[in-house]
Amino acid sequence: MHNLSNTVLRPFVAALALATVSVVAVHAEDAKPDPALANSLNPNDKEKDEKLLARDAAVKVDDGKYIDSLGHPTFRVTNEGKKVDWYLYSGYRRYHAECHVCHGPDAMGSTYAPALKDSLKRLSYEEFIGILAGGKRDTEAGQEKVMPAFGDNKNVMCYADDLYVYLKARAAGAWGRARPGEKEEKPEAVKTTEKECLGG
Repeated sequence: MHNLSNTVLRPFVAALALATVSVVAVHAEDAKPDPALANSLNPNDKEKDEKLLARDAAVKVDDGKYIDSLGHPTFRVTNEGKKVDWYLYSGYRRYHAECHVCHGPDAMGSTYAPALKDSLKRLSYEEFIGILAGGKRDTEAGQEKVMPAFGDNKNVMCYADDLYVYLKARAAGAWGRARPGEKEEKPEAVKTTEKECLGG
């Protein structure tokens, strides 16, 4: 019975996550990056992807969460590449608590899981949330790779946006292979949402 409930529940949770994301994400037509929200990246970073940096640039901030032109969460790096927004910082911590065992330190990949810093160059926010919640199964050259579903894991799903922001920053080269030092204060909205999500 337990296996049946997981078989039925996981696709439902994934579909619910995608529906929620679709409702929450608001497309900001003709949105342009706000100069006040501009990133000031580390000039010594050689892995920057200018196209992704432009696409993922923040156009507004809402209760400490930076939003791109598609209405999705994004990163902000300031102070000459030394200071990050709260979500990037939290995403780094959550990634290294939950994801790095398979996907490698700093999202660099491993022999059995892809480098998420590369995957997030092409995955949309909705696709990322769907895979995170519902899992994924790939069969390549006779080798099967399985990403487990985390839809019922609050330590992952309550921080899905944080993970997304961190991985987008890695994909664009806005943040390198380092633990963030300086960070923005934890927004009050995050404290409230975190408490509600975790049931505290």
